[in-house]
Amino acid sequence: MLKHNEIRKGKIILFGEDPYEVIKHSHVVKGRGKSVVQTRMKNLRTGNILQKTFHPGESAKEAELEKLGAVFVYSHRGKYVFHKENDPSSRFELTEEQIGEKVDYLKEKTTITAILLNEKIIDISLPIKMNFRVKEAPPGVKGNRAEGGTKTVMTETGKKINAPLFVNEGDVIEVNTETGEYLRRI
Repeated sequence: MLKHNEIRKGKIILFGEDPYEVIKHSHVVKGRGKSVVQTRMKNLRTGNILQKTFHPGESAKEAELEKLGAVFVYSHRGKYVFHKENDPSSRFELTEEQIGEKVDYLKEKTTITAILLNEKIIDISLPIKMNFRVKEAPPGVKGNRAEGGTKTVMTETGKKINAPLFVNEGDVIEVNTETGEYLRRI
């Protein structure tokens, strides 16, 4: 059990029967020294966002999760098909609502981690750094050189990323999948 002040961003807790991931938390001190934790939580089954305030004395049960290696195979009509890492015949599919914004980083043969709760797959976890080929890049415009210039490029998966002016179409870039930021050109 997690006390109210141990609930932090990234923790996965059971609220009712559903698992929720804490996506934002703030510790607020109220009058007379009482503190509360205000949270924004994402339901890992439905994708709904819930705001909840935890008061002193309240606790939450941390979800016991299992992790499984998997590989992305293909997508079709809003469904994303994966197979277990060592068993290509054991396939499963997730919807776009279950995966969320992570669909922008999925490309064929990407190894991911599937997160299971009670032997059901509820979410996926991507590698933090991934390489993508630049599909579209406008020409770099010279301007104020006192600051580094950036432009918006499109990766092979359709994700738009801000990159430096020297990145061209066909280049391979490394991207942080948690923040969506350009890291370097490969």
